[in-house]
Amino acid sequence: MCFLVVYLYKTHVSASTVAVVLSGACTLIASVDFVRLRSRQFAAVYEKIVGFLMRESEKDKINGVIWYLLGCIFVLKFYPEDIATVSILTLSWCDTAASVFGRMYGSRTSRLPQSISIPLTTIQLPSPFAKRKSVAGFLAGSITGAFVVFGFWRWLAPFGAQPSSLPEVIRADSQSLASLAGFSCIALVSGLLAGFAEAIDIGSLDDNLTLPIVAGGLIWALFKLVEYIF
Repeated sequence: MCFLVVYLYKTHVSASTVAVVLSGACTLIASVDFVRLRSRQFAAVYEKIVGFLMRESEKDKINGVIWYLLGCIFVLKFYPEDIATVSILTLSWCDTAASVFGRMYGSRTSRLPQSISIPLTTIQLPSPFAKRKSVAGFLAGSITGAFVVFGFWRWLAPFGAQPSSLPEVIRADSQSLASLAGFSCIALVSGLLAGFAEAIDIGSLDDNLTLPIVAGGLIWALFKLVEYIF
């Protein structure tokens, strides 16, 4: 999906057109899933055909592809095209990196905190992080997110049909050392925001839905903040 998104972005296929196509696909898949969850006979046939693509935990739940498509449709509909593209790339790469490295090294690092202590008080506030998330997974997702942001706006964004969402102070002289340093800082912070979006738990919603929406929204807000300050 991520390579298709990059291709569509470079060939100037409008985000609204892609959103319409994905909406049709989502409607079809959701209809099939509705029948699957209510008919054991249909579910048995369905799993024989595409069961190898499903996680064991998904067999009694809504198909994760539906949440994935809904997340993509949302960002394509409501975010600028470059932000939407990065949101989907973040979902594809950051989630994968966090999952892989979390499984490999999560046992060697601590879990992300489940509460936040307020200094000079005994008050502890619940943290937004999911219980199963580790520091290893968070770092992997953040580093991957930083590379995604840096690589996209450095080499792919110029091919887009719409103006870049990067702050003007960064776009003004993209070849200068100061601009490159500023852009690197933005990419690093954006990576941390992407890692945060991957690690949080929002009402037990599927992260295929929440990750692109939250990551894209936070990155877009960061760009607006930098533009406002400078």
